[in-house]
Amino acid sequence: MALNPDKLNAFIGKTVGDIGAALVANIVLLGDKLGLYNAMAKAGPVTPTELAKATKTAGRYVREWLGNQAAGGYVTHDAGTGRCTVSEEQAMTLADKNSPCFLPSAFQVIAATFTANPKIAQRFKTGKELRWAQHDHRLVKGTERLFRPNYLGNLVANWIPSLDSLEEKLKRSTKVKDGSCGLGASTIIMAKAYPTSPSSASTRINPQY
Repeated sequence: MALNPDKLNAFIGKTVGDIGAALVANIVLLGDKLGLYNAMAKAGPVTPTELAKATKTAGRYVREWLGNQAAGGYVTHDAGTGRCTVSEEQAMTLADKNSPCFLPSAFQVIAATFTANPKIAQRFKTGKELRWAQHDHRLVKGTERLFRPNYLGNLVANWIPSLDSLEEKLKRSTKVKDGSCGLGASTIIMAKAYPTSPSSASTRINPQY
């Protein structure tokens, strides 16, 4: 079978793009964990030194981080002033944890899947299940952060009212059980909205996860 150079180059281009995305994920996690995106959203245009001071981090590392993020389009660099900014769109996606577009949480999930690889490799050989509770903690936390903004915006305002008579039952008083819902973000929101309905958390882990 003859090798097709065009197909080879196209496939290499795809994999190189995937490699770059995988490496960027780790850099985004650093920005989220260290509060770099939040600081930029609050401060406006900043130099690496100013951002380092605001986040109590080392300037030489912040400079390299900003260079990576500017090259990848995650922040905006002004070559004339040497300052970097996050646009409203970038801030909504990277800095506002209550935004429905907040995505660093998804990068946490990605990191957790890498950590799970050794366990998953074992399951390929044994056929055993890998339960939700056996994953890296970032999977649970990342999932909670990923879905919580939509719970905040829609659970009480739209989703519950759309279900036949459920809202009336919750307002009156009915038992609510949290079964395998991670950190319970949805249950906490419901408990605040419907204080007359008692809730309980289930410690059982659903094996389907």
